[in-house]
Amino acid sequence: MKSEIDCLTAPTEPAAPAQLPPQPPLPPLFPPARIRLSSSRRGARLARLLAGQQLEEWGVPRTTPTAAGVVAVVAELAANAITHGRTPGRDFEVRLALTAAAIRVEVIDTRPDRAPSAAVHTPPAPDSTGGRGLLLVAAYADRWGWAVRDPYTKFVWAEVDCGPAARFAQA
Repeated sequence: MKSEIDCLTAPTEPAAPAQLPPQPPLPPLFPPARIRLSSSRRGARLARLLAGQQLEEWGVPRTTPTAAGVVAVVAELAANAITHGRTPGRDFEVRLALTAAAIRVEVIDTRPDRAPSAAVHTPPAPDSTGGRGLLLVAAYADRWGWAVRDPYTKFVWAEVDCGPAARFAQA
């Protein structure tokens, strides 16, 4: 079992995304949280803030490395949803689920034709202003991937392993 600090240790090479989402390893401990937000910078900011608040409600303190990693993943996936997955007038959705083994993040956007790049192993040029978001997701998440759900939406998911959730309630 990983320690909490090990949860956020970046692998030597980021994992390539899987195109089909695995089923959550265990049933959720709480009902999954979901929120629909406007495809705007404000919506992406709210996604990050609300993810931290939801983790607090589940007993995962914001000060833990696991919570920080999940919030960073939500921030990057929400930013990608509003930057690359935006259709004017359509919202994006964030879903969070806590199981005994992992916290699962799903971000659903309205551009199934724009799949995440599988080339996360190649960092952008040092002077580039973008292209690092999925590298961060791959570094924080133990697994991540994407799938096209229907002709109108795709979702990008990530899972951060955290060990038994009971330890959060005791913290």
